[in-house]
Amino acid sequence: MACLPTLPRKYHAASIWLLYALGLVPAAWGFWLGATGRLPGNPVKEFEHLLGLWALRFLIATLAVTPIRDLFAINWVRYRRALGLLAFWYVLMHFLTYMLLDQYLNFSAILVDIAKRPFITIGMAAFVLLIPLALTSNAWSIRRLGMRWVKLHRLVYVIAAAGALHFAMSVKVVGLEPWTYIGLVALLLLYRLARPLIRGGGRGKPRASAFRGQERSA
Repeated sequence: MACLPTLPRKYHAASIWLLYALGLVPAAWGFWLGATGRLPGNPVKEFEHLLGLWALRFLIATLAVTPIRDLFAINWVRYRRALGLLAFWYVLMHFLTYMLLDQYLNFSAILVDIAKRPFITIGMAAFVLLIPLALTSNAWSIRRLGMRWVKLHRLVYVIAAAGALHFAMSVKVVGLEPWTYIGLVALLLLYRLARPLIRGGGRGKPRASAFRGQERSA
C-alpha cells in the first residue's frame, strides 16, 4: 500500500504542539460552558462526564496509531506520546473534578465510593495504572528502562479496557455509545494479539530502541 504524503520534518514539532493545544479545547470549552451556566442538568457531573469521555477517546486514539500504520500505511507514530499524555491529563482533570467539585475533598465519602461503587473502583485503578505510564513517557525513561519500558506501556490496553468498562457502568442505560467504545477497545486488543500472525508470524520481539525511533520518525 502506498504511503500518504508525509508532513515535512521541519513542521513535526509544531504539529505536535498544535495537537496538544487542540486536544485541550474540549476541556476548556466544557469548563466555560459550566462556568457560564450553559451545561444542562448538574453542571459538575456533566463536566466530569465530558472529561472522562475525552480521556477514553484519547486512549483509543493512542492504541489506534499502530493498526492505522500497519493497515493503511499512515504513520502517526510521532503523535502517539502526545495522545497518551492528553489521555492522562483528561483522566487527571476528571479525577480532580470528582475530588474537588463533586465531593469537596470529603475523603471519607470518597473512600466509601471507591470501596462500594465498582465503577469508581475500576476507574480509580485505571488512573493509578496510568500514572507510571505518564511519568515514563519520555526518551530518558525509554533509554533507562529498555525492554521494561515496552512491557510497562502494554498496560495501556488494560487501562483502556478499564476505562471503557468504567464509562459503561457509570451510565444508567448502556446504549450504543458505551458499547461502541467497548467494541473499539476490544477490536484494538484483538488486533494487538493477532498482530504477529497478521504481519507474517512475527518478526522478532520489539525493542525499546525501536519505540524511541518511532517517536522521532517521519
